[in-house]
Formats: sequence, C-alpha cells, structure tokens
Amino acid sequence: MDLFEHEARDLFEKHGVPVPRGRVAADPAAARSAAASLDGPVVVKAQVKTGGRGKAGGVRVVRTADDAEQAADDILGMDIKGHTVHRVLVTEASEIADEYYLSFLLDRAGRTFLAMASTEGGMEIEEVAASRPDALARVPVDPRAGVDSAAVAAAFPADVRAEVAGVVEKLWDVFVTEDCTLVEVNPLASTSTGILALDGKITLDDNASFRRSSSFDELSDDDPLEREARAKGLNYVKLDGDIGVIGNGAGLVMSTLDVVAAAASEAGARGPANFLDIGGGASAEVMVNGLTVILGDPQVRSVFVNVFGGITACDAVATGIVRSLEILGSRATKPLVVRLDGNNVTEGRRILAEAAHPLVTVVATMDDAAREAAKLAIAEV
Repeated sequence: MDLFEHEARDLFEKHGVPVPRGRVAADPAAARSAAASLDGPVVVKAQVKTGGRGKAGGVRVVRTADDAEQAADDILGMDIKGHTVHRVLVTEASEIADEYYLSFLLDRAGRTFLAMASTEGGMEIEEVAASRPDALARVPVDPRAGVDSAAVAAAFPADVRAEVAGVVEKLWDVFVTEDCTLVEVNPLASTSTGILALDGKITLDDNASFRRSSSFDELSDDDPLEREARAKGLNYVKLDGDIGVIGNGAGLVMSTLDVVAAAASEAGARGPANFLDIGGGASAEVMVNGLTVILGDPQVRSVFVNVFGGITACDAVATGIVRSLEILGSRATKPLVVRLDGNNVTEGRRILAEAAHPLVTVVATMDDAAREAAKLAIAEV
C-alpha cells in the first residue's frame, strides 16, 4: 500500500528522521491556520499518490497565511494525473543549499534489500538514473547485518556525510519496523538548519497489514471503489476505461488488460476499467463482491470475466457466476462476456448455457471475448 506524503512524513518523524514542521489540511481555512502556526513562508503541497505535482501546479511556496489559504483553495479539487486532491500538506519552507536522493527498497530481482543514494536529488532523479546511472549509488543491504550507513553515506559530500549517515540509520529503522517495501526521500536537503527530509514516499507491505492499525486504510484509498474492494478482500485497482475485467490470477488479469486494451482501440471503446483478481476462489460470494464493485463504476459499459480453471474448476466458476447474478438481481445491469478454459471447461460452459441469462455471452477464446466486450461497451453508450 502506498502512503500519502503526510503519512510518510509522520512515520519519519516518529523514527527521528528530521522533517520540516507542518500539518495536513482538508480545507482552505485549515491550511490558513496551519500556515499561521508556522509563522513564516510555507509550502502548500497536494496530497496525491502520483508524481508530477509540481509541474501540475500542485506545489506552491507562499509567504503569508492568506496566501496559503488561497493556494489551498486553488489546489484542493485539482486533478493530477487522474488523482483528485482532497488534502494538502502545509510545511515550513526551507532554504536549500543542496538536494540529495536516498531510498531503501526490496530488490526482487536480486532477492535482497537495496539502498540507493545520489547527490543529484530533486524532481529529475528518474532522468539522472536513466542518463547517468553512475550518479546513483546502489548498495546491497544484508537484512541480517543491517545497513552499512557509512557505505551509503559515502556517496555524499564530506561536510554532510556524518549527518547523512545518521539519517540513513533512521530511515532503515523506518523500513524494517514499519514493514516497508519502499522508503524514499527526494529531496533529502542540506539546509541552514541541517539535513531535512523534505519529501518522502513509503510503500507498506500488504502481507504485514495484520501487524499495524487500520488508520492508513482509512486515509489511503481516495477512490471509494478501491476502498470498498479492500473491505471485501478483493485485489482491485480502478482504471479509466469502460470495460470491467475479472480474472483469476494476476498474470492472467494483466494479459487480459492488454488484450482488452487492443480490442477497445480497434472498436473505439476506452479500454479496461479496472484490474480485479479474484484469486483461486470464484464462489458466488466472491463473484457477487467483484461484480458489485465493478458495476458500481458508472464508467463500466460491459464486463469481461476471464477464468482459467485450475484448483478452482470451471464448473464451480460458472455456478458462482449464475448464483451471483441471481443474488444481484436488478443490480446486474451490464452485459457480461465470459471466457472459460481449463479444468472442467465443458461442464462450466454447459452450466452457463442452461442458465441462459440474458446478460451473459460465452465466448471460447480470449481474443474473441475481448472483441465482444469492446463491441458491447460501444453498444451501451
């Protein structure tokens, strides 16, 4: 789970990482109050889980509380790469001498943890990494021994190296203690008052969610459909298309998204509306929950159910689809295209054929099913 910047900042502060003073605000008046309490120039920053805030006008440096109120009024409600701004973070402004970059992440390819550091932090760190990879130091971290702060800090100038080493230790403590897969600070700034983490990103390991409070869940999913899906235990990601997608297994769902995108492009539809992996179970309850979430998206015009029967056989999937449509009743309003393959596929198709639900079309291949879903999406407009 990705955190908002203000949530990352709070975890940094909890573990002793130096951060500028600040408060989160959900309305312009609260932003004004926060700025007044800081008594000086402040930065008003949109709280969204995407990059490009600065270029989109979602970050403002202002001098007065009145200006902070106006900046918040301008930023709140803004759309940044499909993310609506519901909160802003108001922090004291800092005089920056240099900007650095520091992160810890789970290196899945190397099956280890990795520290990355650069003296060229700031908005364009991705370009630095792509054009001059030698400017980004990569230091493997032994999880048993912990981080070698001196090795990581060696990438930094001598006059700040000792202070940075202390920050490295604290950020590693955040990474381990809070069950993270990513902790990133960009920029880690050298200021007149010392080293400060001016902006941060944290991704929490969902597999460790049982060990932490639900406070992050309450704030972290801006989209109400994603919040509903999480409550139902579904692996769902909202996209911006008009064809709902349900599949079993992340790999199959990702492949389905590609096929649907291609079919939609040919037909003039908008593409996949979501990622929804129902995993190994396709019971009536799971299908009801999945269809309820997808049909709750007003953008959805058709739904493509793509299942490969394995441990959960196709006849069980078909039964789940039929029962879910019975349970949903009048709430089921969009056409479903179903493609089944694998274990007990013949029986699964027979069950759907005998049910003869008017919303269900059974198609044999994934490509043909994607084309049918795209055609139906256009017809529903």
